Amino acid sequence: MSNRTSPLVAFQSKTFRLLWSATLVSNLGGLVEAVGAAWLMTSLATSHGMVALVQSSTTLPVMIFSLAAGALADNFDRRRIMLVAQLLMLSISATLAVLSYAHALTPWLLLSFTFLIGCGGALHNPSWQASMGDVVSRDHLPGAVALNSMSYNLMRSIGPAIGGVIVATAGAPFAFLFNVFCYFALIFALWRWNNNRTRDALPRESFGSAMSAGFRYVLMSPNLLKVMCRGFVFGLTAIVILALLPLVARDQIKGTAITYGIMLGFFGFGAICGALLIGRIREFLSNEWVIRGAFLTLAVSCAFLALSHQMWLSCLLLMPAGVAWVQAFSLFNVTVQLSTPRWVVGRALSLYQTATFGGMAAGSWAWGALADINGISGALFIASAALVIGGLLGILLRQPDFESLNLDPANMFSEPQLQLDLRLRSGPILVTVEYNIDQQDTSEFLTQMALRRRARIRDGAKQWALLRDLEKPQIWTESYHLPTWIEYVRHSQRQTYADAEIAERLDALHRGGQPPTVHHLIERQTVPTRDDTPLKPYLDAT
Repeated sequence: MSNRTSPLVAFQSKTFRLLWSATLVSNLGGLVEAVGAAWLMTSLATSHGMVALVQSSTTLPVMIFSLAAGALADNFDRRRIMLVAQLLMLSISATLAVLSYAHALTPWLLLSFTFLIGCGGALHNPSWQASMGDVVSRDHLPGAVALNSMSYNLMRSIGPAIGGVIVATAGAPFAFLFNVFCYFALIFALWRWNNNRTRDALPRESFGSAMSAGFRYVLMSPNLLKVMCRGFVFGLTAIVILALLPLVARDQIKGTAITYGIMLGFFGFGAICGALLIGRIREFLSNEWVIRGAFLTLAVSCAFLALSHQMWLSCLLLMPAGVAWVQAFSLFNVTVQLSTPRWVVGRALSLYQTATFGGMAAGSWAWGALADINGISGALFIASAALVIGGLLGILLRQPDFESLNLDPANMFSEPQLQLDLRLRSGPILVTVEYNIDQQDTSEFLTQMALRRRARIRDGAKQWALLRDLEKPQIWTESYHLPTWIEYVRHSQRQTYADAEIAERLDALHRGGQPPTVHHLIERQTVPTRDDTPLKPYLDAT
């Protein structure tokens, strides 16, 4: 099989195999615990909304804390961050198990613990997703992302059934205890992983600056904005199945915790098939049509699930829903990773997760509230209509195909020889680049400069401007500011091969025997500390 059609090529990496296998065990524990929490809430609370809030409580932390976690992932050792996250979740799950055995849990206390576990996941996920580019090559990255989805959904196909059996026979407290022991597999694998990530010679960005840089990069990247918007809408609408499934199993099917686990298992089995087939499907359909198909498939599944009162029929309807779920989220994730350079990939992924998990958190609450008002079937019918609208949104916000741009660092920057003794924090810095452009090349020059402007601002430049000499109109000057010298160096080192191609096209338009003239200037304060203008006494008198 070709690399494109088979995600299994990622297994060629020994490190990936180790981490993937450990994640498989960790996912099993998390799903068993999720079944225990969802089913326990059905006995602690009678409100449909409270049951749906179990799903919200685990996804809401991702929306709140993902950007901060992404900034940490881009500036610190990702392996250590993941170890801290796993140890944090282990301690929380252990406490949850103890309180559950003591019958000390209330609905809101249970939601608090699932929220805290979600916080651990929010810390872990950006580092885990961003580490894929450190573990496998760029060509194998789509396969690695698909296999990660398959890992979760492989366990979803059997984990909920196992969780249902555990909850039905030993109770929810044992499900929580089971999860505690599952954490150790991933902790061991992370401990063994020798992460040889290249360390940046520059000092780390400040936390606030790193978060700001992540926001700025995404805001200046139209493709990323489209992915995040569609991801939010998909999460908002598609989560209805997982949010209301405990109620479907209990009220429509008249089943038990085992019934709920088996139904989740069919959803997970469909997701496994979706992960394995995504390469084949992309040979025939563009990314946009895969996403539209996912929306419409889920819409049909929701509509018929609202009408079904038979377990076998509901299980069959959940399989295509699982296929659609994993194909959409895998495509979103891969598009973000392939559209983002390594220096900011953790923050881009965290913002993507903020959008999608924010949609899921809001959707879980909304569908639960609608189920209280209109019943389970009514909420599913409304969700079906919303999913159709979400698919049609692609007419305005088309899902981009995978980027073909080379976003690896160009490593072409060499720090200029300065005649002034500057410190890293010296500034502000003004950079000017002077071009000599023939009149007939003006239109192409402005086109390339529009691309250059976006790249400059995206990588940290401020107050970018393009100036034209009134007396020598063939002379154009590009100018931009950086707060300090270290920020200028950092900005220059972020240049990718794709950015370098823009620079090469601009250099080709430049006329003259020498390359464009670059000046690096530092601003100096010339306003005196005491206002000594001749008019000051008169101004004071007025």
